[in-house]
Amino acid sequence: MSELFTHIDLPFWNLVVRAAVVYLAVVLLLRVSGKKQVGQMGAIELATILLISNAVQNSMNGGDNSLGGGLILASTLVALGVLLAYLTYRSRWARFVFEGTPRLLVHNGKIIPKALCDEYLTKEDLSIMMRKQGVHRVAEVKTAILETDGSLSLIRIGE
Repeated sequence: MSELFTHIDLPFWNLVVRAAVVYLAVVLLLRVSGKKQVGQMGAIELATILLISNAVQNSMNGGDNSLGGGLILASTLVALGVLLAYLTYRSRWARFVFEGTPRLLVHNGKIIPKALCDEYLTKEDLSIMMRKQGVHRVAEVKTAILETDGSLSLIRIGE
């Protein structure tokens, strides 16, 4: 029974470093893929996420499929998640790198085409997000901001 937890094919530090490198790489890849990937996950985005997780699995465990190795990897990933949450809370630079910045999409009832393009959003995507908040025309919107989590914040004209 004790061998169930103690038999690990790779050194402890090797598993921790592998998990850290893969975790940071995946977080940064998701960050550069745009806010839409996070906030509006459709079939394409979901398939991408699932395939990425499968693709990086072996690079993390290095062939070590032991229970102990899995627990080390899981613990490392949770610790990195907590660490990044703390860093993004305490550091403006870390918040920018790992979360990005909000993006103004509509100003005084006018869509900002470059902002939509930069965020890989179509006018239809914006319309869907606005309708979910009860707004049916861009002309009703003073400002629409795409938040770092992919959600849309709206201020209506006259508010």
